[in-house]
Amino acid sequence: MAAPTEVGAAGGVCANAQLNPIRNAAAVFMVKVLSDYRYHSYYWLAMPRKYDLRCPVARTLNIIGDRWAILVLRDFFLYGPRRFQDFEQSLKGITPGVLSRRLKDFEKRGVIKARLYSEHPPRQEYSLTAKGRELGPILSAMKRWGERHA
Repeated sequence: MAAPTEVGAAGGVCANAQLNPIRNAAAVFMVKVLSDYRYHSYYWLAMPRKYDLRCPVARTLNIIGDRWAILVLRDFFLYGPRRFQDFEQSLKGITPGVLSRRLKDFEKRGVIKARLYSEHPPRQEYSLTAKGRELGPILSAMKRWGERHA
């Protein structure tokens, strides 16, 4: 796939306006570029979703740093095992798609486990694993910091 370029006056291509495509991205947004010729061009740019670093903090953020992830974890610590609809009621504004992705990602990474509680229709109850419970002190520290400074 060729990198998008900006079209300037008389249809010429501005070499300095080339954008490199970003791969493995989840979030996409539109950027407005103003050229030297005052023509506007729009590009869809993708923001990388995960950090590609060896740092333990960055690797932790790859697991719990997505939007809504900390609040999903908070609900586990406040209420214990939860069902999908429980999260929808307590996390006002989260879309079902985002909630589903967070739960699947946590399950894939071993932070939570799912237990089938109904077969028709299939429904699951989620709970923290031992690995997930180890995040408790992080959330407690965030709560204390928020009480003092936010």
